[in-house]
Amino acid sequence: MKFNARIFSGRSNPTLTSEINAILKTPPGQISISNFSDGEIRLRFEENIRGEDVFIVQSTNPPAENLLELLLIIDAARRASARRITAVIPYYGYARQDRKDQPRVPISSRLIMDAIVSAGANRIVAMDLHSTQIQGFVNIPFDHLYAKSVFVDKIKEIIELGEFSIVAPDVGGIKFARSYAKILGVPLSIIDKRRPSPNKAEVMNVIGESRLKNALIIDDMIDTGGTISQAARLLKDNGAKTIIVVATHGLFSGNCVKLIMESPIDKVLVTNSIAIPPERQFEKLEILTAAPMFAEAIKRIHNEESISSLFEF
Repeated sequence: MKFNARIFSGRSNPTLTSEINAILKTPPGQISISNFSDGEIRLRFEENIRGEDVFIVQSTNPPAENLLELLLIIDAARRASARRITAVIPYYGYARQDRKDQPRVPISSRLIMDAIVSAGANRIVAMDLHSTQIQGFVNIPFDHLYAKSVFVDKIKEIIELGEFSIVAPDVGGIKFARSYAKILGVPLSIIDKRRPSPNKAEVMNVIGESRLKNALIIDDMIDTGGTISQAARLLKDNGAKTIIVVATHGLFSGNCVKLIMESPIDKVLVTNSIAIPPERQFEKLEILTAAPMFAEAIKRIHNEESISSLFEF
């Protein structure tokens, strides 16, 4: 079936959108985005999208202008009479604040979802949300894609080289890591990290197979790098020869790159859900593209086909 939808990109990750367009053999959507002299965002669709099926690809990682830009593009598409507007969000920022876990704090992920729907989105596509319950924050169709299809072939090549175990770097990542262990048929270990009292060093223990030959640390994102660096040192002390980290989203904020380079981690695999600037790229890093998965999801949504096969392994 011919692909007739229009795909537009914000400025957060235009390279990923270009790859999606290339796979679907469709010309890039014509949109101009610039800033006024005071920094305010100015944008305009440079083609007629009345009655069109519109897909807007934009990650919402910092700076906050990426999120605001997404909202403005959605609003402009709605006012231009697009038939359907799908927000394709490879990395959904503010997903970590998904509940009121202490007094006087916002539930940021709900607020952001409300804003996206209010702007005019009819459907949302995201990948590996930090908190999967965010899907329930909206009453429009929400397709939650999993990056396993991006990583699984590469990981299979790795585990063929030696005896690897999947490791969850903290208790919060158990479910995420377990899904990989089940697909690959390898053992699962968990790192239990706790702080006995304020200002005391963290005590870390390996739950499961304590003496690991090789380890694959699986997580949904790498932000400051503190958790995976500590986990890698513990695994090295427990006999792991090779330590590879697999994470969907690579934020690499602060001194993350320095921590990783000084740690016993041998390789880091991430997707291109976030455009990683050259200054945050390093020797141990390998970036795998998620464009084929997003392209297939976009094609199936446009053609009103099931995308459930993208969730199965």
